[in-house]
Amino acid sequence: MGAKKQPSRDRLLEEAEALRLDGEYSEAIAVLEQVLAANPDDTEALEELADNELSLEHFDRAERAATHVLALDVTSSASHYVLGCVASHRDDWKLACTALKEANALSPNTPEILRCLGWALFNAEKETEGMVTLERSLNLESENPLTLCDLGVVYLKSGEPEKAKALLKRALDMDPTSSRARECYEMISKIVEKAKS
Repeated sequence: MGAKKQPSRDRLLEEAEALRLDGEYSEAIAVLEQVLAANPDDTEALEELADNELSLEHFDRAERAATHVLALDVTSSASHYVLGCVASHRDDWKLACTALKEANALSPNTPEILRCLGWALFNAEKETEGMVTLERSLNLESENPLTLCDLGVVYLKSGEPEKAKALLKRALDMDPTSSRARECYEMISKIVEKAKS
């Protein structure tokens, strides 16, 4: 009886992607580590690894993987996106904008990149540009509760509570389990009611 045949690299990458899409991030990382054990410079596996680490909020590990990719391939939009998200979580809005603008230049009209870029721009005190970028993201993907939440918060901070409330209501209707949408909607409802009284 011969040795058991190892799954191919492509098969492992497909398995890791399927796990990530199902929210099984730790399991996906375990599969990707098999690919990287054979080739530590596999950029596709490293991009997937960075994405999964980001989803688990392992920001240092996500940053390491994305930086490794960019040392091998500076045109990796996924890696610029991960670095932008990591910078956003650290409230380094200038760095976030730079990385996410690069990701957007390499992969234009990607709703998730535009969403994160819009949020970063708004927080970097480029309010109008941030709002327009979030609107673009929503136009490309109108059923995204995260974009609706971000845009709702932006409208609230821009002094348009009624518009914010409508967006947050849509987000909550779309994803009733979203704690962010619920918290934002409850907060905005109180503000709108207070303004009416």
